[in-house]
Parts: sequence; structure tokens; C-alpha cells
Amino acid sequence: QVQLVESGGGLVQPGGSLRLSCAASGSIFSISSMGWYRRQAPGKQREFIGAIGRGGSTNYADSVLGRFTVSWDNAKNRVYLQMNSLKPEDTAVYYCYADHGPRYWGQGTQVTVSS
Repeated sequence: QVQLVESGGGLVQPGGSLRLSCAASGSIFSISSMGWYRRQAPGKQREFIGAIGRGGSTNYADSVLGRFTVSWDNAKNRVYLQMNSLKPEDTAVYYCYADHGPRYWGQGTQVTVSS
């Protein structure tokens, strides 16, 4: 099993930046990929944001391409989501996931973009 804990959320002004962190523990050596989703409102479906494979390949949703970057620090067992040029519509609960056969999820961290 894999345990995931996100951190780094908060309130930021439009145009600002924020970095989310996801700490992984447990059976981390068998994780093949990790990434991020977000849910913009209760009851709304989670939206894919970006992912990174163990080899370093990445892919992103069109809505965040060029603004968000996913990175994986193997030494620290952490995945990061660097978010730049934030917009009010980026306001959401952001969830980290890890693929290890089944997919594991973190508990989420709130990001609010508002002036």
C-alpha cells in the first residue's frame, strides 16, 4: 500500500504562484507514475491536471499547460506541483495520486485564488 499526504495549499492572489507537495510512504518502490487532479466544486468530477512517470515523462491538461509543472524528487519520495500565473478558476481542492497497480489518493489540499 501507499500513503499520500498533500501540503502547500492556501490563499493566493491572481497571477501568483504556489507549490504543492505530495509526500509518499509505504510501498513506494513499485509506484509507476504520480500526478495531480483537482475538484473545483463539491459534486463536480475530479479533473486531471498533470502526471509524471518514473522515467520523468510528463503530460498536462490543456487548461494548465505552460503554467503548471509536475516534478518528482525520488530522494525525498515527493511529487510537486508548481503552479504559476494562477487564475481564479484554478480554485479547487487538489489531490495527489500514485499508480501502484491500484491507484492511491491523498486527502486533498485547498487552493484558493482570489484578490
